[in-house]
Amino acid sequence: MNKTIFVDGKEIEVPQDYTLLQACEAAGAEVPRFCFHDRLSIAGNCRMCLVEVKGGPPKPVASCAMNVRDLRPGPNGEAPEVFTKTPMVKKAREGVMEFLLINHPLDCPICDQGGECDLQDQAMAYGVDASRYAENKRAVEDKYIGPLVKTIMTRCIHCTRCVRFTTEVCGVADLGLIGRGEDAEITSYLENALSSEMQGNVVDLCPVGALTHKPYAFQARPWELKKTESIDVMDAVGSAIRVDTRGREVMRVLPRLNEAVNEEWISDKTRYIWDGLKTQRLDRPYVKTGGRLAAASWGEAFTAIADKIAASKPERIAAIAGDLASVEEMFALKSLMDGLGSANLDCRQDGAALDPALGRSSYLFNATIEGIEDADAVLIIGSNPRIEAPVLNARIRKRMRMGELPVGVIGQPADLTYPTTYLGAGPDTLSELAAGKHAFAKILKKAERPLVILGQGALSRADGAAVLSAAAELAQSVGAISADWNGFCVLHTAAARVGGLDIGFVPGEGGKGVAEIQQAASAGEIDVVFLLGADEVDMGAFGDAFVVYLGTHGDRGAHRADVILAGAAYTEKSGTWVNTEGRVQLGERAGFPPGEAREDWAILRALSARLGKALAFDSLDELRAALYAAHPHMAAIDAIAGDDGAGVANAAARGGKTGGEAFQPAIADFYLTNPIARASATMAECSALAKARAAEAAE
Repeated sequence: MNKTIFVDGKEIEVPQDYTLLQACEAAGAEVPRFCFHDRLSIAGNCRMCLVEVKGGPPKPVASCAMNVRDLRPGPNGEAPEVFTKTPMVKKAREGVMEFLLINHPLDCPICDQGGECDLQDQAMAYGVDASRYAENKRAVEDKYIGPLVKTIMTRCIHCTRCVRFTTEVCGVADLGLIGRGEDAEITSYLENALSSEMQGNVVDLCPVGALTHKPYAFQARPWELKKTESIDVMDAVGSAIRVDTRGREVMRVLPRLNEAVNEEWISDKTRYIWDGLKTQRLDRPYVKTGGRLAAASWGEAFTAIADKIAASKPERIAAIAGDLASVEEMFALKSLMDGLGSANLDCRQDGAALDPALGRSSYLFNATIEGIEDADAVLIIGSNPRIEAPVLNARIRKRMRMGELPVGVIGQPADLTYPTTYLGAGPDTLSELAAGKHAFAKILKKAERPLVILGQGALSRADGAAVLSAAAELAQSVGAISADWNGFCVLHTAAARVGGLDIGFVPGEGGKGVAEIQQAASAGEIDVVFLLGADEVDMGAFGDAFVVYLGTHGDRGAHRADVILAGAAYTEKSGTWVNTEGRVQLGERAGFPPGEAREDWAILRALSARLGKALAFDSLDELRAALYAAHPHMAAIDAIAGDDGAGVANAAARGGKTGGEAFQPAIADFYLTNPIARASATMAECSALAKARAAEAAE
């Protein structure tokens, strides 16, 4: 129900559960604040958002803590009036600002927040030019809260945003406020490191410079940086990010607002990966001669590949795409393989049993990430969303805080930051659930919009196809598929996976998948293998095959390669990625690849000409035109193309016999899942800390 009020003389109708601050913003009035945040609970402790209410108390009111429904009408029933610019409000805000700055060290010239600091901005807009306070400022000891967040606690104004974020959004009670009055301090328990995979967001939330990025300390000023909007590829969520560069160098990665995907949060891996973009980079082609890799020209590298392919038959050539590849380069490589006449190609490094022939909904997170908020029961099969997709896991936690949400887990027990019911370890539990032997089966059937989340840990096994079928069948039987709701959701871990499946980067007729390619290579039946940034496969299984590695870092693939073609990282090319829910997203180029490295599609185009199978495009625009002609849904950026659940029905109908082994986690170490992460010193430190914490917990 709405209510009419006046804000600074302007009439506006707003919902009764709005706070005065939200009502003022809806009317176009600007209200300063430090502690209030749209996505956090209300603390009401900074008092910066004071407004005057006509007919209310004879003093300013904290607009974040008073609701529109609490406003009283005038004596003759007139609509309530709120003022944001009166002398009373001006004087009150100046007083609050003066108090806030009493103990603040005013060290803006050496503060990393300088130039993008709420305290600076609001002191300019609402403060006064002098302080009447002459006593000594208090000082607070800096706290150790981990390798990612640096603390300068003398600057802290006790807004408690960081405390509320870690507790409410992350679900870990790591931070808290101790002491009272002048002795109040924000600290972690016994000064331990924060344990959340999303802790870097507290720096974005901090309105002063009390919390800053430790790896970014004293690196750059915001006005020096060129800002580029892009898409994250560290997991399959496809979070909206902003890449800040200075010259050719990526200086930091920040989140962008995208309500449908990541809201305004990103994971720590997404945020702090940037130092890995600079180290262990491949900046020129290499060719192995006499058992050792030696720098070569592009011509020499292409000649070595051409000679090998000329001596091979089409069926003895194979290609595997990695987890970070964009749709454009996978399309270029597939076109090249088609030109060579080979059907041996695969984008499923982990061997996940997903088949695009079944239909698109058989491998998508169909309910969408935003749709999690509409679910009323969740079953997680063979997945740990906390480390596979932290931002998506935070959305499940958000839904749980909105109201009761039963969550059942089949697989490895883990702390997901919210209460769960552990049902069992493997496919047997899935069968029992389908047969109605578990109490949780009744909960799923009773739910109006149940959600079945199937992880890669359940799919990348020998019986993966049967598990997929059993999960799809269960989703149908509990009513997760209806006209207005598709609750069958596959949670991917690789940013490239859905795009690869969409364009059919899977074995063609008579073609071999990853496992078969490796078996054939070991047996000497495959001569040439192209690895498009594929590092998460067993490099020892390629036998004597000639391996061409097109990638960015001196990682596993480069160590095994006979020829290395230096490619571009995700920040160095314009590319399309499709996230786990099937949303087509465009990432823009923020910088340029180092040395002689080039964009991957351009390398493949040049190689195709050298092989006498020239691809039919000479520019990125022409490549995209060909891609859109072959796969029209790729042209609809930020849209999701569905198939009305046909894929789920096809998967359910396939059947198969499941094994008895327990589901294993798809990711062993959250911080070291790809070549960029393994090149990052920051990620290595986080990984060591996580292992130490796990060992401590095991004791």
